[in-house]
Amino acid sequence: MNTPIRLAVRAILMRENRLLLVNAYKGRDDLWCAPGGGVEPHASLPDNLARELREECGLEVSVGAPCLVNEFHHARRGFHQVDLYFRCEIVSGDPYGDWTDPEGIVSHRCWVTRGEMAALRVKPDSLAAVAWGDADAPGYDPLEPIIL
Repeated sequence: MNTPIRLAVRAILMRENRLLLVNAYKGRDDLWCAPGGGVEPHASLPDNLARELREECGLEVSVGAPCLVNEFHHARRGFHQVDLYFRCEIVSGDPYGDWTDPEGIVSHRCWVTRGEMAALRVKPDSLAAVAWGDADAPGYDPLEPIIL
């Protein structure tokens, strides 16, 4: 199967030493990830990420520097995705308010401390190290199998 690689953008969004996480799949709240989504052509990566945060979380953000490249795949299904993570700051919007994802994918979001995050199922494995700026945090997180 020769399916094109999917490109996505994700936000490292910190507030009061807490990281914003969203449910990773429609209808599932047992796997968490950073907010973001697929890149649409003819828009910059930061513009795509700002759109995704507006849709998924009702937040306007400024997009800063990239901080992680992560890729994952499901070999049997021919799926391969590359996620580009950027540090972001909230410009406007209620970080705790109600919102509805127009695509219906994100239904839960939470702000977690590093300790709280350790008790959750989160992908990628390196997310906490990158978010909290550990000295040994990777800039590239190699190919890992997708979790379904």
